[in-house]
Amino acid sequence: MAATTTRWLLAGLACLALWPAPGLAQGGSWERTVAAGQEAYQRADYAEADKQFLAALKQAEGFGPQDPRLATSLNGLGALYRSLGRYTEAEPLHKRALAIREKVLGPDHPDVAQSLNDLAVLYVRQGKPAEAEPLYRRSLAIREVSLGPDHPDVAQSLNNLAVLFVGEGRYAEAEPLYKLALAIREKALGRDHPDVARSFNNLAGIYHIQGRYVAAEPLYRRALEIVEKALGPAHPELATDLNNLAAVYHSQGRYAEAEPMYQRSLAIWLKALGPEHPRVAESLENLGRLYADLGRYADAVTYYQRAYAINAKHAKENPAD
Repeated sequence: MAATTTRWLLAGLACLALWPAPGLAQGGSWERTVAAGQEAYQRADYAEADKQFLAALKQAEGFGPQDPRLATSLNGLGALYRSLGRYTEAEPLHKRALAIREKVLGPDHPDVAQSLNDLAVLYVRQGKPAEAEPLYRRSLAIREVSLGPDHPDVAQSLNNLAVLFVGEGRYAEAEPLYKLALAIREKALGRDHPDVARSFNNLAGIYHIQGRYVAAEPLYRRALEIVEKALGPAHPELATDLNNLAAVYHSQGRYAEAEPMYQRSLAIWLKALGPEHPRVAESLENLGRLYADLGRYADAVTYYQRAYAINAKHAKENPAD
């Protein structure tokens, strides 16, 4: 068995929560624009989602500086930019949305919990776990009280706090949170929901990183099956699951099974996210490691160089604070 440092990837840090709070007028121009943006996001048409969310934000600015619809528009656009790796653009949008929601809705409203969650996700992506953890914990506490312990949003908070723990090597703390999130999601959403797949993926990741490949493989396979059926063969979440199953095979020296999955994952990310996204760089690095393990050093160097160029560009555009 070859020893590798192949990167597996977490899934489902945050869902895009865009709909306005109950009581706001439904069916107007702003609502239709937000719905169009959300639909585009779900099908991974990020250019169209950007267009619609920007239009919704422009409309919402006319509602007044403290209107909840403005906060919803800011938070949705921030979540899109976070997904695209545009962190410096996402952060002020999330912070402004959070400030509006806290002032208008109060500190214990579920929409405040969503904003706290989404800002924390951004901090995790930026490598700032110490700033993210208290936001995740506050979001979880609000949701448990306001929504109840069996609500899917509580599962989201549990999942995301566990993601942070994994990043810090706190696996014993993360595993029970992942299992509880999975149980809540299966009960509330059904066994074939994409959020259930995200929980399978992340629980498998705990086993994967600990070298428990036999335990990880069937969970990754189940996540892959759910996502391909629910979201289609070209969705970025499928790329995550393909990458992770390939990484298990790679770690076991099953190179012939790993390579086509890595390549398919890379192709999906390139089409959905463009050639300079951090996820593309991660995929290129994994292929570089695979080719190095196969002794195909020229191919390995090519993939590593492409990954390095993306990471260098991204670091320049998103400098650490």
